[in-house]
Amino acid sequence: MNQKAKKIEFRLGTAGKLAPLVVAAAMIGWAAFSQSNVNGYVLAFFAALVTGVVFAKDEKAYGEALVYGLGKPMFAIIVLAVILAAVSGKLISASGAVQTIAVYVVEAGFTGKLFVAASFLITCLLAFATGTSVGTYFVVIPILFPVGVLAGAAPEFMIGAIVSGAAFGDNLGPISDTTIASSATQHADLGTVVKTRTRYSLPAAAGALVLFMVFSKTADGNAALEAAGGEANPRSLVMLVVPVVIIVFCMLRKHLITALSFGILAGIAAGLLSGVYTADGLISFPGGFAVSGAIIDAITGTAGTVAMLIAVFSLLGVLECGGLFEDVRGLLERFAKKERSTEATIVLSVGILSMVTGVISVAIVALGDLVNEIGERAGVNRYRRANLMDCTGCVFCFLAPWTVHCVIPAQQSAQFGEGFAVAPASVPFVNYYSLCMLVILLAAVITGYGRKSSGD
Repeated sequence: MNQKAKKIEFRLGTAGKLAPLVVAAAMIGWAAFSQSNVNGYVLAFFAALVTGVVFAKDEKAYGEALVYGLGKPMFAIIVLAVILAAVSGKLISASGAVQTIAVYVVEAGFTGKLFVAASFLITCLLAFATGTSVGTYFVVIPILFPVGVLAGAAPEFMIGAIVSGAAFGDNLGPISDTTIASSATQHADLGTVVKTRTRYSLPAAAGALVLFMVFSKTADGNAALEAAGGEANPRSLVMLVVPVVIIVFCMLRKHLITALSFGILAGIAAGLLSGVYTADGLISFPGGFAVSGAIIDAITGTAGTVAMLIAVFSLLGVLECGGLFEDVRGLLERFAKKERSTEATIVLSVGILSMVTGVISVAIVALGDLVNEIGERAGVNRYRRANLMDCTGCVFCFLAPWTVHCVIPAQQSAQFGEGFAVAPASVPFVNYYSLCMLVILLAAVITGYGRKSSGD
C-alpha cells in the first residue's frame, strides 16, 4: 500500500516550498545551455531534493515524502519499461536493421528533400515501435543524419526531421512513457487512448511531411551510398520482429511489461536463428568480473535515465506532501469552469510544467490527479484529457531549446564536424511535427475538434 506521507511544512512558507523547483529549473537551464547530456538533468533533480531538506521543518516527514513518491505504482512501471525498451531497441539497432533500411532508401533515389522526408518517416516508425524519443536519437542520428547531409540535405532539416519523428513516436507510441502516464493518470484504457490519439497525431505528421517536402533546404552532392557505410544486410531486417511483437501485444491490450518481454524474447530467438547475433554477442562472461554483450550494454545504458526517474518521483512526493499541487489546484480552479476553459487550463498547465522540467512524463504525473478532478467536474472525457496532456507535452517540451530534445540532437550533429553542427536554439524552428501539433491543439480547444469523438 502506498499510504499518504505526513504533510510537510516548509520554512519561509511558499518561498521554501518552491525552492526545490526553482533550483531544478535553474540547473536544468544551466545544463541545457552548457549542452549537457542527461546526467546534467540527473544533477538538477537531485540538487532540488537536497535543497528541499534545508527548508523542511520536519526532516523525517521529508524523508517519508521521498519514499512516498517512489512508492507510486507508475514509478515501477516506467522504470521497468525504460529498461526493457532499451533492450528491445538495442536488439534492433545493433543488428544493422536501421542502416539496412537507410541504404535501401538511398538506392531508391531518395536524396535531398526526399531523403529528409524519408528520414522523418523512418524515425516515426522506429520511435513508435520503441516508444523512446531520446533512444531513437542515438539510433538514427549516427546513420541517417550524415547520409542525408552528404546526399544534399541541410543539417538543420535533417535534425528537424529526426526530432519530429521522435516526437511522433513519443506522442503516439503505445509503449512510450508519456502514453502510459497520460492514460494511467486519467484511468483510461491504453489501447483506446492510442486509437483516439491518431485524430491528433496523424494530421500533425501529415502536415510535417508536407512541410519537409516543401521547405527543406538542399545543397549539391550525391555521396549518400558511400556515406551509408557499406552494403545492406537483408538478414538484419528479421529483427523488425521485435517492434511487431510489442505492438501486437499492446494492441491486444496485454500489460506493457508483458509486451516488451515477449518482444525481447522474439528478438533474441530471431537473431540467433538467423545468425544476426551469436550467443556471445548477446551475453558474454569474459572473466575478470566482467559482463559484456548487447543486453547488458542496453541495461547499464539506462542508468542515467533511471537515476533521473528516482529523483523525479522523489521530488513529486515532496511536492505533493508539501501541498504545492493543492495550491496549483486552487489557482487553476479559478479558470477551469466550463469544458473549453478546462481544456485550455490543461494545455497551459502541462505545457508550462513540461517546459520547466524538460520531461513530459513528469508534467503529466505531477498534474494527473488535478487534471482528472477538474476534467471530471467539467465533463471533459478521460480520453480527451489524456490526449490533450500528451499532445501538449510533445509540443512545449520538444520546442524548448534547453530540453534534451534540442540539446542531444545538437550534440550528436556536432560530432561529424563543423559543417554538420546544428545549434540547439535552431532545432525548434525545424521541428515541424511539434509546430503542426501546436496548431491542432489550438484548433482542438477553440473549435472542439476531436471533443465529441473521444468519448467512452
